Amino acid sequence: MQPSIIEMIYSQREEIMKRWEEEVQRVSENEMGRQLPYDKYNETNAEFIHLIIDTLELDQNEAKEKLRFFAERLIHAGWPLSYFTQGMQAFRRVLLETMTSNDSLQSKTVFTTFYEIESWIDGIINQLVDEYTGSWENTLHLQKLALKELSAPLIPVFEKISVMPLIGTIDTERAKLIMESLLEGIIEHRSQVVLIDITGVPVVDTMVAHHIIQASEAVRLVGAECILVGIRPEIAQTIVNLGIDLGKFPTRSTLRKGIETGLELTQRKIVDI
Repeated sequence: MQPSIIEMIYSQREEIMKRWEEEVQRVSENEMGRQLPYDKYNETNAEFIHLIIDTLELDQNEAKEKLRFFAERLIHAGWPLSYFTQGMQAFRRVLLETMTSNDSLQSKTVFTTFYEIESWIDGIINQLVDEYTGSWENTLHLQKLALKELSAPLIPVFEKISVMPLIGTIDTERAKLIMESLLEGIIEHRSQVVLIDITGVPVVDTMVAHHIIQASEAVRLVGAECILVGIRPEIAQTIVNLGIDLGKFPTRSTLRKGIETGLELTQRKIVDI
């Protein structure tokens, strides 16, 4: 940025900061002001505006590092992306209004000044948005890895009998993981009967039922029997209303009844001593 513009900003620094704090209070207070103590909200605003103006004195790498540290701290504390974008937009408005109201700003330098300020503000906004996006992408990636590790294990409960408990929503990507884990587990545990427990599945729609039917067909192709258990009354009603045909493989209302059926299929039973 041109030295003359930097000097102009610093000469009116206090006025710019005061007007910005008033402006950002109006645009952001409804979102964050209710969730934070008043002093904490004002303290963060003051830190934000000082950081913006101080970037003029820093080299590019140092300025980016300070912005990154500030953004990461607020992101981890739960501040929304709108706080950064609205705060920078408010700063742009205040700065341009202050600059244009200055009689020393000649008409021939207006467009140059606008371009310099726009480039500076846009650079800060882009970095803050990148930091916010990168943080959430990293969080989402870690959550997907955790879900993959916990998703649909095949658990051997008796010799030749295994259970796969399903919990949460089943989408196409997760259905593929379930299928892989199911088939690999059948071979590993030499299962003859597999119980798919949908007690923890909140909604069974046409797509979920389709994935379950595909899983049962795959189980049959590798020489095992599939039993669907954990069908709650509301799930049964949904299945009937949607006209979904689950008649190709046995169903049981509870895991216990499914295990009893599995024992019968492997020529065993539970007896009282």
